[in-house]
Amino acid sequence: MKITEIAPSSFRDPSGFLFTRSGTLYRQINKLYEKEYGHLMRSGLYESLTRDGFLIPHEEVSEPPAREDSAHIVIHPERIPFVSYPYEWCFGELKDAALLTLDVQKRALEHGMVLKDASAYNIQFRHGKPIFIDTLSFDFYKEGKPWEGYRQFCQHFLAPLALMVYTDVRLREFLRIYIDGIPLDLARALLPFSSIFRPSLLIHIIFHAKTQARFAGRETKDHSSRFMNRKTMLELADNLRSSVAALQWKFSRTEWGEYYRETNYSSGSFSEKAELVEKMTERADPKTLWDIGANTGVFSRIASKRGVYTISIDSDPAAVEKNYQTRDNNTLPLVMDLTNPSPALGWDHRERLSLKDRGPADMVLALALIHHLVISNNLPFSAVARFLADICKTLVIEFVPKSDSNTRRLLKSRKDIFPEYTKRHFEEAFSMLFVIKESVPISGSERVLYYMEKR
Repeated sequence: MKITEIAPSSFRDPSGFLFTRSGTLYRQINKLYEKEYGHLMRSGLYESLTRDGFLIPHEEVSEPPAREDSAHIVIHPERIPFVSYPYEWCFGELKDAALLTLDVQKRALEHGMVLKDASAYNIQFRHGKPIFIDTLSFDFYKEGKPWEGYRQFCQHFLAPLALMVYTDVRLREFLRIYIDGIPLDLARALLPFSSIFRPSLLIHIIFHAKTQARFAGRETKDHSSRFMNRKTMLELADNLRSSVAALQWKFSRTEWGEYYRETNYSSGSFSEKAELVEKMTERADPKTLWDIGANTGVFSRIASKRGVYTISIDSDPAAVEKNYQTRDNNTLPLVMDLTNPSPALGWDHRERLSLKDRGPADMVLALALIHHLVISNNLPFSAVARFLADICKTLVIEFVPKSDSNTRRLLKSRKDIFPEYTKRHFEEAFSMLFVIKESVPISGSERVLYYMEKR
């Protein structure tokens, strides 16, 4: 018997929804959206968007719908290997997602349609690039009607990008708190006075926030964008695109952003470690790999160049930005603090998946990480082992002893309350949940690389 499950994040749009049946992803398009879907397909818009990699491709199938009474048609979209969220993206990822949204909006206008929303959750990353995934976001263009997605675009994209550039890059985290984008009045309050000299921010955030406050509770939501003809709508998209393109985050040196330039490895030791990681990856032969504590993704690319789909996670926004700018088609860099990883969010805690919900990965790399988790965050070996056992089947992990210069650096600013931070205690804790298949000392250092399989 085939089990049908409606995606818990796909319930807000009456036009249709995603569902899985025996592990295969489908989208039901409802009768309510029949005309719009027909125009999308017949006008050439779908062909244009999919040809240029802007929109996720799909095929129409004869699969029975999940809800027969409301169904028009069922389609089978290409599945994204790993679902990520805007609050996990670095500056460059959010910026590229914003630019794509505006490019899709302009392309839709050329074919008599318009985006009815501008949610950042309509974007995922595939082959190293953003792609629009919501086939139901297209509506008929109506002459004179304002763009309904304007406010949402400013809240989901322009406001967080501006705050990252002009205030603090860490304010990206607000996207995790405000799941429908950063409120414009809050962005206005947090932006420095100098931002008013940027006309784009003055219009789209500061004046927009004032307009929202002035007309709060009235029928029209965006009085600043009323009575827009097609030319004005295209000009708005162009203006927003120029505004986003002009935002440049000049990231400063962060604690670990220059880690590989300051590593205590000799070049020979570093090369040996890379060779060991490659051999262990080859031994596991994973289809998916998560590199946690990946820094700029040097070791992530050992796997991704072998065709392994690799999620490259680090808490340092500068390191992740560098990773994104040098990524390949099989790597997705994400900003995430592993001591506070992405939780389940949204309605009923089911709209946005936790990190664990998106696993397990076939393999996890945890290189030069254990001392940060234990020494900096007071996590016992047993807790780290339990977390890793929940997210992977195979583990490559590096033990970094107290004698290592980077561990000593961590202990400089605090009392050493870690008598059990030893190689023996590490192996004992991990052996409870993993079978240690191999341990190899890295020459020229006191570090040891382990290959483990979950029990």
